[in-house]
Amino acid sequence: MWDNLLFSANTIAPVFILVVIGLFLRAKNFVDEGFIKTSSKLVYNIALPVFIFSKLSVLRLSEAIDFGMISFIYLSTFISFLISLLFSKLYISDLKNKGAFVQGSFRGNFAIVGLAVILNVSGSAGAAKAALILGFLLPLYNILSVVALYLPFRKEAQISTLRILKDIFTNPLILAVIFSIPISYFEIRPYEFISKTISYLASISLPLALIGIGGSLNWNAVKTATLPAVLSSILKIIVYPLIFTITAYYFGYRGTDLMILFILFACPTAVVSFIMAEAMGSNGKLAGNIIVITTIGFIFTMSLGIIILRELTL
Repeated sequence: MWDNLLFSANTIAPVFILVVIGLFLRAKNFVDEGFIKTSSKLVYNIALPVFIFSKLSVLRLSEAIDFGMISFIYLSTFISFLISLLFSKLYISDLKNKGAFVQGSFRGNFAIVGLAVILNVSGSAGAAKAALILGFLLPLYNILSVVALYLPFRKEAQISTLRILKDIFTNPLILAVIFSIPISYFEIRPYEFISKTISYLASISLPLALIGIGGSLNWNAVKTATLPAVLSSILKIIVYPLIFTITAYYFGYRGTDLMILFILFACPTAVVSFIMAEAMGSNGKLAGNIIVITTIGFIFTMSLGIIILRELTL
């Protein structure tokens, strides 16, 4: 028990500490809103895509792609979306709250928090597999998020299919997956100075992203949290991880694969959900509250989940 508790702490604590450092730096005005926005753009458009490329370009994709696992993730994500949609119809009356509630409860921060935790749990091999899954998952996240935010206002709003497709295929993280495929397939190995440059850029992605998340958190959101924010957060970091991890176990997933699936479903809500909610006329404050609550809460729920999985030797 003690060994598994220590393992969980070693896995989650570095992620948590970097988030706290970001929060501390913002509180002491070492960083401001401008720095957070600029660093987030740097991470999202350059450093994180390079990190994903660095992991996938050295993989044998034919051996790494698990379409059964990807299908399971797709189905589970879609089911969580439908459950959240049903909850929004039953318990959320304000139209502006519905889309933010649904998106906050199913869209996880797998690109940053998930990859960071999996890297600590499973090393480069696990991170590479997770990065590949991310490439398949992002388009689904984007489509379902647009649908969730559009549905409450479908009578007044118009949705552009071409715009959605453009956003998907110009996403830097998806482009990183696409560009890594020929490099991996033909086993192309760049010159050492290029490899080192890629390594340097990749190494700043997760730490800078986690510090940025901490700097963007607003602790007052916890004090003013509404019932929709709490309910969405409970679905995101407690209900869905529990349901789909147990389901994955009964589907035969074990070891690293089961751990990756648990971490994927247990991730806090993605920061980009706030940006999308604001852009599409949903309740941005609610979206921000969900991000804060799940980012604080996942430290405990994910730690507990990792301890249980290891204690049961699953």
